[in-house]
Amino acid sequence: MMTRRDLLRTVSAGFGWLALKGMMAGAAESSTNPLAKKEPNFPPRAKRVIFLCMQGGPAHMDTFDYKPKLNADNGRPGVAKGGGSHLFGSPFKFDQHGQSGLAISELFSKVAEHADDLCLLRGMHTDIPNHAQAFVELHTGSAQFVRPSMGAWMLYGLGTENENLPGFVTVSPPLQFGAVNYGSSFLPAVFQGTRIGAQREEGTTAAIGNLRNPDLPTDLQRKQLDLVQAMNRELLNSTSNPEVEGVIESYELAFRMQGELPKVMDLSKESPATLAMYGIGAGPTNDFGRQCLMARRLAEAGVRFIEVCHGGWDHHTNLHTRMVGSAGATDQPIAALLTDLKQRGLLKDTIVMWGGEFGRTPDSRKPDGRDHNAKGYTMWLAGGGVKGGLSYGATDDYGYRAVENPIHVHDLHATLLALLGLDHEKLTYRYAGRDFRLTDVHGAVAKGIFA
Repeated sequence: MMTRRDLLRTVSAGFGWLALKGMMAGAAESSTNPLAKKEPNFPPRAKRVIFLCMQGGPAHMDTFDYKPKLNADNGRPGVAKGGGSHLFGSPFKFDQHGQSGLAISELFSKVAEHADDLCLLRGMHTDIPNHAQAFVELHTGSAQFVRPSMGAWMLYGLGTENENLPGFVTVSPPLQFGAVNYGSSFLPAVFQGTRIGAQREEGTTAAIGNLRNPDLPTDLQRKQLDLVQAMNRELLNSTSNPEVEGVIESYELAFRMQGELPKVMDLSKESPATLAMYGIGAGPTNDFGRQCLMARRLAEAGVRFIEVCHGGWDHHTNLHTRMVGSAGATDQPIAALLTDLKQRGLLKDTIVMWGGEFGRTPDSRKPDGRDHNAKGYTMWLAGGGVKGGLSYGATDDYGYRAVENPIHVHDLHATLLALLGLDHEKLTYRYAGRDFRLTDVHGAVAKGIFA
């Protein structure tokens, strides 16, 4: 027979074990779902990012950085070391737009209709005027080492809002710069970007291969996957290999994606008016229009970071013709994306970012072209708690060097994280005996652009 004291002691211990079991179960559930939505460090202004990446380095003095003195001094000796160059004024007309009066090139006449939503970062600069290194630094914060991409860091810091979709998607990335630009490096593999298509693939065919099993129905797939995952978890328990953990999570995500991602990528449900607004089915705007519309659908479905890439902005020669072509393929789709997001109430908590890995020189040794320039260039942001109708920072009279409120790539990353509610100094990951972060040991938040 148990005494009353023994009974109470045993029952109370039982209650304690029940409580502990519940706590452990909750911890186990969160640890097995690294993509679960996380709380930011402070109240965010934005929930997601759409990066419109113009690979190749658009000429800022021909697009969003009006330089009348450069035009006035056209043909005079240039600023390049070694001589032999001449100043090259922009062949494109600039006009003031919106109540803010931002000066924007005729190349982007449709984007210019959104001038009061744009924050022009006219004092951007980076470290290396070479495409590969500058492109990787823009995406990862480092030109020398393999580091997690900014999309992976954001997904790591905030998780995803839709467990059935990847939290980080890159559409038509350039293959020549490699997967490092959307990879997770030493972060768990589950935070890497999911690639849809690649450059030089038509938007109509860009897809994720092998998304659906052609032979097994869903219930049999689940049984098969359970068997494979049981073996994977047994291996994980014996090795503690993070790559195995990444495989486990990727299998589960892929299984869930089959039901939702095809619906998100199916543009046939959009109205003819929406397709026409993006320029889909209309020659040069068709491909990038599809990418931008897909970006809107992914953002609406809860994807945290979306990048769409347009190549061909490396205009060393034949600048006039090639700029007209590049801008002509992107102006209408970008404007449509801004309009669409605004109409759906998404722009207020979506950061739209436009730009490339660097800018171009105001002079050239060739008659119709511009060389690489990392010392000063323009990117722009819209939505997501950013002041609209704002010109922030400046380059010199020729657009060669950032001279006012300069923003380095590290500062850009710190600012994006701050808009998402993340402190770039606290968003760290322990690896190889030290804490790493997207901004390394650099970065200052450009609070002057916050609304």
